[in-house]
Amino acid sequence: MSETLVAPHLNWGVLGCGVIAHEMGDALAAEGRTMAGVANRTHEKAVAFAEQYRIPTVYDSFDEMLADPAIDAVYITTPHNTHITYLRQALAAGKHVMCEKSITLNSRELDEAMALAQANDVVLMDACTILHMPLYKELARRVASGEFGRVNLVQENFGSYKDYNMKNRFFNPRLAGGAMLDIGVYSFTLARLFLESNPNQWVSLSNPAPTGVDEMDGIVARNAEGQMVVLSLTMHSKQPKRAMISCDKCYIEIMEYPRADVATIVWTEDGRREEMHAGERSRALSYVLSDLEAGVADRELGKQNLAISSDVMHLMTGLRRDWNFYYPEEL
Repeated sequence: MSETLVAPHLNWGVLGCGVIAHEMGDALAAEGRTMAGVANRTHEKAVAFAEQYRIPTVYDSFDEMLADPAIDAVYITTPHNTHITYLRQALAAGKHVMCEKSITLNSRELDEAMALAQANDVVLMDACTILHMPLYKELARRVASGEFGRVNLVQENFGSYKDYNMKNRFFNPRLAGGAMLDIGVYSFTLARLFLESNPNQWVSLSNPAPTGVDEMDGIVARNAEGQMVVLSLTMHSKQPKRAMISCDKCYIEIMEYPRADVATIVWTEDGRREEMHAGERSRALSYVLSDLEAGVADRELGKQNLAISSDVMHLMTGLRRDWNFYYPEEL
């Protein structure tokens, strides 16, 4: 049995029975634990999910789950255009919340959710894996120590090839589709972890899919300290998931970066290559759950996580505003 979830345990409920919910069930099982309850729009799916993961309680509705004092924390795994609705309910009910990426559609929604969390004295966290993988925590520690020198530039590619099925979540505006919120959130979150402040200047281009959502984005951004970010995002053209952090004393290359557990550091002075390992890709959801439990025990950890998410969301909202691209819920 692994020992990832070491903070005081919470009784978890999950909303939704999709891929992430199954990963959550597997992660808890690896710790010898199970969820306390499940709710889903289709009750039959919730029953089947509960049978698979030996979950004791299937709720008829999300409201019923939130009314149960036995539930300490809720993981929201539904499509991200529904997040703010469920966040309002869960936070007002006094539940701690881990919310799948993209945590909200825009910065206005996230600001509202953050205020609700504060008002109800509960922890809200963003489940974007970049925030939780041990590799990034160790890299951030080494950057902060000055070992690598100043971070000057972050370059990232992320390209998926999705078939032109305009009804699925990747291209459907009514499911908050598009490259920015689906894959760009990983890229911006990684970049923000290693910058001294959030970018306040940017230039960008975006090509729309036939449905109007952003299919391909090219972005250059800069913060007040002069650190730059260059991103290339695509939903209909394959690219490697590659991140490069360029510092005075080295550059750091990370492949498959959303759940990375290895980075290659190439030192400027002599070209020496250092391979750094931390965590395990397969345990990504364990790290996500662990951080929420740790954040409830130490509220400062929760605030640090959410501050990064807030910066990222403000940047993504500003870029979409420049493109005059809004989701139906925003109009």
